[in-house]
Amino acid sequence: MTPDEHTGGGAPELIVIPCGARKLDHRARAADMYVGSYHRACRRAAEALRPDRLVILSARYGRLGLDDEIDPYDTAHGAADAVTARLLREQAAERGITDLDPVMVLGGARHVTLAKAVWPHALTPLSGTRGMGEQVARLAAMARAAG
Repeated sequence: MTPDEHTGGGAPELIVIPCGARKLDHRARAADMYVGSYHRACRRAAEALRPDRLVILSARYGRLGLDDEIDPYDTAHGAADAVTARLLREQAAERGITDLDPVMVLGGARHVTLAKAVWPHALTPLSGTRGMGEQVARLAAMARAAG
């Protein structure tokens, strides 16, 4: 598996990675807030692919840059107070990132569905996997191939 298989030959303009349930217990940069192994695996793969931009899709805050400071939270995708596709589209438009291509989304089905509301053309290299273990293995292979 090579980065070219997922990006069409070049580095993605944007990679969207998921937040995570495991977080620090205090205010921190988004880059540091999420401490779970799945988020970290997505982040390693994304950084190895060297995108022009990398954002975190937070269930509470929506689009986060790595340097955005946030408070810890306990919101899951799909919860009543979770970010909506509408809010995510508004945030992407404000940042001028709606027309980027190629875009890659790493994460599970809920993250992919939400991100595809903004970037319907996004590449989703974890689609078709049969669970988190297979996803982590694919992420590790992507990181190795790109590195």
